[in-house]
Amino acid sequence: MDDRLSILDTSDGSNSISSEKYKATYHSIHGAIEESMHVFISAGLYYKFLHAHTSVKIFEMGFGTGLNAYLTSICSQKIGLEVEYHSLELHPIPAEIYQQLNFHSQIPDTNQLDFLKLHESRWEVLNEINPTFKLKKIKANLEEIDLEGGYDLIFYDAFAPSSQESLWEEPIHKKLYDALSQNGALVTYCAQGKFKRTLKKLGYKLDKLPGPGRKHEMTRAIKD
Repeated sequence: MDDRLSILDTSDGSNSISSEKYKATYHSIHGAIEESMHVFISAGLYYKFLHAHTSVKIFEMGFGTGLNAYLTSICSQKIGLEVEYHSLELHPIPAEIYQQLNFHSQIPDTNQLDFLKLHESRWEVLNEINPTFKLKKIKANLEEIDLEGGYDLIFYDAFAPSSQESLWEEPIHKKLYDALSQNGALVTYCAQGKFKRTLKKLGYKLDKLPGPGRKHEMTRAIKD
């Protein structure tokens, strides 16, 4: 990957990564863990759990730092929810970067080995990370890959439209819509008006939710 990555601290004490190529950070500078917990765990994973799911199949766009997968693996054990988690990443971050990330030290009762296990697990196969969490990492371009389908939940964590515009347009999201099960949900930090209009056009019902930290709004879209 032709990019220069650097680690930075966010306001809640957890790390993120800055990408020189995309002129973007992997998480909110106002709190990486806070953002992931709010958008992907509370509005996504727990939402599905509260709707009587005992198992969930998740597709994530953007494995990135591994934070969303890490939090999902931790929370799935706490609530007894079985998770099959497929995560797409075209440009995996190098070991010298992910080994320095401090997420384990910011989350009670966790350790670095559990976090590193996510990054060091094999690509393109389903790995059992713990009794409730299985991870399949896929190195591919979302615009080109055929998705497996049958997903109950999509974590959409691509860089913002200002950095990767094509990943927020209708062709990509038609593919994702088709890969969702009925009543499946897509959650993302992005609440851009153009993006939300695209989701409505595809047939989603949108839930207007407050965003994390200083962000006014986030998006949860239901295939209704």
